[in-house]
This record gives sequence, C-alpha cells and structure tokens, in this order.
Amino acid sequence: MLINNFAQEGGDQDRKKVVLVEIPSYENILPLASGYIQACAQEDEGVAATHSFEIFSYPVKDDRHKLLEELVGKYADIYTFSCYIWNMKLIRWVLKELRERQPNAHYLLGGPQVMNHAATYLADAPENVYVCNGEGERTSVELFRQLNSAAPDLRQVPGLSFWSGGELVTTEPAPRIGDLMEIPSPFLTGVFDGYEFSLGILETNRGCPFRCSFCYWGARTNSKVIKFEEDRIRDELTWISDNGFSGLFIADANWGQSPRDVAMTEHIVELKRENGYPLVVYMAAAKNRPERMAQITEIFVRGGLMVTQPISLQTLNPVALKLVERDNIREETYVELQRTLREKQISSYVELIWPLPGETFESFKDGLTKLCRSYADTVIVYPELLLNNTPMYLQRELYGLVTEPVPSDVSEAEVVVGTNWVSREACFDGYWLYNAMHTVYNMRGLFLLSGYLDEVGILSYGDLFASVARYFEQRTDSEVLQLFTKSLAHLANYDVLVSGKIGHMILSTHREEFDALLAAYVRSQEWWSDPLARQAFEMDLLARPYIYREPVRVPDYEFTECTVHGLGDAESFLVEVPAELAGLLVAREVLDAGVLGDAASGRVTLRINHHARQKMPYMPQRSLEHNANYCHGTVLRFREILPFVEVHSPEVVATR
Repeated sequence: MLINNFAQEGGDQDRKKVVLVEIPSYENILPLASGYIQACAQEDEGVAATHSFEIFSYPVKDDRHKLLEELVGKYADIYTFSCYIWNMKLIRWVLKELRERQPNAHYLLGGPQVMNHAATYLADAPENVYVCNGEGERTSVELFRQLNSAAPDLRQVPGLSFWSGGELVTTEPAPRIGDLMEIPSPFLTGVFDGYEFSLGILETNRGCPFRCSFCYWGARTNSKVIKFEEDRIRDELTWISDNGFSGLFIADANWGQSPRDVAMTEHIVELKRENGYPLVVYMAAAKNRPERMAQITEIFVRGGLMVTQPISLQTLNPVALKLVERDNIREETYVELQRTLREKQISSYVELIWPLPGETFESFKDGLTKLCRSYADTVIVYPELLLNNTPMYLQRELYGLVTEPVPSDVSEAEVVVGTNWVSREACFDGYWLYNAMHTVYNMRGLFLLSGYLDEVGILSYGDLFASVARYFEQRTDSEVLQLFTKSLAHLANYDVLVSGKIGHMILSTHREEFDALLAAYVRSQEWWSDPLARQAFEMDLLARPYIYREPVRVPDYEFTECTVHGLGDAESFLVEVPAELAGLLVAREVLDAGVLGDAASGRVTLRINHHARQKMPYMPQRSLEHNANYCHGTVLRFREILPFVEVHSPEVVATR
C-alpha cells in the first residue's frame, strides 16, 4: 500500500514522502513555516530527487479524529509538526495515536513550544521522534538527508534532540541564518500553488531589537534583526494580491521599525487598488516609532485595509517595565501615537498584560485610570501566560510566579495567577476589575458617568471600576455576570473571544438585562444624588453602541433628567437634554463644540444616530463562536460603531 501510494504521488516507489503538518488557530491560514521548509528542501538537489512533499493544514478546533485519519491515510515516511502553545496538547494526542498506526514513520517537532524542551516532549524515549531547537530550515533539510542515507548519523544534524541507545542527545545549535535570501520564497517557487488559503502570512525580517522577558521573539533572536531583500518582498506581496488573499498578516515583530516599511505599506495599498486584494491587513506595530506608525496606520486606513491600530503598552508601572526588560520602550511613544490616531479619527486599542512581575493590584488600577484619562478608545487586558523559551520561564522562582494550566484538550497554556507582588486572590480581583472596566468603559456602559465622576474628583476611574467589580461579584442572577464567573473559574479569559462574547451579550442579546444591572448599581451609590451624574447615566443608556445593525430600543428605564421624544428613525433617538449635559458631551468629545453656540442654560434636543456602515446584522442561526469572533473584531475597532451625536435643532429649548 505504501509503495502504491508513492507510485501514484510521485511515479517513483523509492521517493520518501514528507507531510508538513500545521494545526492553526483558525482555518485557511497560509502555512508559512512549512512552506519555508519545503522550499529549502526542494532547492537541495539530493533531497528534491529523493523526496516528495505535501503541506497539510487543519484547524485546531475541528474534529481531531478526522485529522488523525487523514494523516494516517497520507502514509508518509516523515511527518513534521509546527508546535505552539495553542495546539500542543492536540499534537501530543495526534502524535501518540499516529505512532501506533505508523510506527515506522519519523516525526519532527518544531516551534517555540518544543524547542529546548526535548526532555518533556520525548519523555517516553522514542527513537523515531525528534525535536528541532531553532530555525527549522537547515535542521529539517539535514534531517531529511540523514534519514535517507544508508547509514544515518543524526549527530550531524544541527539543532536536533533525539534518543539514541538510551541517551537523549542534543546536537550543537544550528547557526542563525544570517542571510535570509538563502531561504527560497515558497510564494515564488510554486510551493503554495494549488492550495486554497484566505489569510496570507508574510515575513519581511526576522528578529526583534527588544528583549521583553515575557516574549519569545527577542530572546530567540538575540535582539538582532535580519531582513529579506525589498524586491523579493514586493514580489511576494504581489503574489498574495494576485492570488486573491482576503487577509494579510505581516509576521514581523515590529512593522514600521524600518523606513522601507512605509513604502511597503503604500505598495500593499496600491495592490489593493489594482486587484481588490488583500481586503484587510494585520500587523504588530513597531515600538518607539510613533510618527512612522501613525503614518503607516493612516495609509492603511485611507486605503481601506485597516480600521484600528494596536498599541502594545503591556503595563504603565515603571517597576514592572524594568523587571520585564521593557523600560527601553518609552511610554510617551504610546501616548503620542494614541493622541495622533485620535486626532485623525482612527480607532486604536491599548494592550496590557496582567499580572506582570512588579505589578500590584493598586498599580494596575492606577494604570487603567491613567489610560482612561488619556481618552484611550479601548483597553484590552490579556492574562499573563508563561511561555516556553522566554527569559521569564527561567525566572519563576525569582519572581514567585504561580501558574495554573488552562483546562483544555488542545492548548498547553499556563496562566500566571500569582507573583511576589500579587496573590492568587488579588490576581482574580484584577480580572474582575478589568471585566468591570471592559463593560463600563470599553463597552461604554458608564462612559460619560465615569468620566464625570473622575473629572470632578468624586471617584477616580479605577475606584469606580473596583466598586462595579465588587457589585458584579455579588450578583449571581445575571447571565452576563455568570459568563464572567465561569470564564474565570476555568481560566477561559485567556481566550480572546471572551471579549467578543461579552460584547455580543451586553450590546445585543442581553442588552435589557445589562441596562437593569447598571441601573441597580448606580442607584445604590451615594453620588447618585448628583443631578449631572444622573444625566450622564441616562445618556450612557441611550448612547451605548449597538454591535449589530438592528433597530434601536428605548431602554426600559424611567428617565427623569432627559426626555426621550422617540425614534428619529429605526436607528436613532431624539432626546432633549439639559445644556450642562450637552457641555459634558462636548468635553468627552462626543458632541462637536461648535454646534451649541452660546447656549449655557436651557435644554437641547439631540439626535443619537446608531447607524454605522461597518456593522453586520445579527444572525441568530450562527454559532456563538462565530458571532463572538465578529464581535471581538468590532471591539478592537470600537470607534467605528460609536453613535453619531448631533444637535437636532439649532434652537435651544427653553427651560421648563
């Protein structure tokens, strides 16, 4: 059967078959790492003459038994696996089952999750499973050569760990590739021809000039950045556009670090203009380059390829920044970039990690306050994950890192739930603090109210979030809050789609429930006696965005400060408000200052228009996961769905 399969595939029964396996988080992602290995192997005359290659990509969330049967049916001599934190537990299951069905095959594991951890992943001492301890191109090709020789000598393969005669052997590391042009382009050499993928991945360089201890990138590359030649990158981008890829992910650690990235950005926009593709671009933005990043983001936004810009701040605590070796990245950089994007009406979102070494609950809370005071569009907080092959992995004892595994049958994620500065209880208090912030600030639940309370000194943003968090924890009757409780109990908050599920519920399916929850909270507070606080809350009820395109609904609430005159149309409210509230809207950049004229008293009629082109209709027939994926993307570009508030009539209504 094996011989027949080879004969059908390559016309040569002596040809060894290599299947390059990738198990990505999402379907239809181009398998770049496997493409590099195949391109390098096919350039080697000896390997190309004696091997056939096939790339096999299968999404991590699909049926694992079907995955296994398809791999078994490949009858390969060599299977390679790209191993990451999000797929490693599934790969270990597949590998165990596949070895039982294909005991004579050889298996190569590579990627950041397994490198330098052969003792863990080869614990049962298999002599046909190997671990690649660095860049995969040179190691893979030399392994193919040795396995095809009459007397294989795996000790000649650089950067490889394997068992031999009861001994775990690790060879000398393969030198880092100093000239990336020695890697043939899988795009331009036909490796990806005939496959159907919708999201292209492209590297223009390798390396990172920063050494953040929680990250694998800089630690792996010794901080040195090596670049592909510009003409090759342009040709690969053209190939991606010509082949109709709807999305492009630029897999550089710092897109925008080099001046040439501006020209490349313009080239991508020009390709979109000529061919219609790609439709969207994702990237990791350069640190310490605010002017260039603002320029690149604006080019992408004006070209219709990007609607939001991530700002990877991680923490505002100077102690934490120093401990994680990130203090060489200036906070002013992020503040300047955020300010510039806001002036250009471009969405952005700030990324934080909790709890980093050195961060305390109070410093985390103060950081959230500072970001809100700087008018951050959206703040996304990721749980700290302890990643293999990062400096922090070796600092567990030094920083008192306590971790818990995510209960998953596909992922090996370890979540940090305690440090020398944060107990497990305080860590989860921080999670609740962020959940409160996410709903009342990011999702605009108490956006105007929180800004007012902070500005006049009644309650800071952080203290309000803490107060809301305590209230949320006590309410067990809410389905929205049950989602928070369950996600934290199972550490599912590490999944980015949780933010999408929250948006899906409080901005659509459970909107009325959340209105009532917020109303019950504010009425229980001492500051509720303040008339402007009540006015701000009522406006928050009306101005909280709808995440889907759907008719607006007048909240089931007894308005006392604002007068809702009804619907201007299916997606807008007509609301009469006190002039002082209109002034607050101006201060929060919700209403244009020029439209109020000299009105200092009386009441103003506003139109709150919730229509936005970027919103999709709610499709209840789709799964929660599908809708959450859309909602998460919308959360990251939240400025795009905010309602447009304008004066309905230039005349100010007389005070009653």
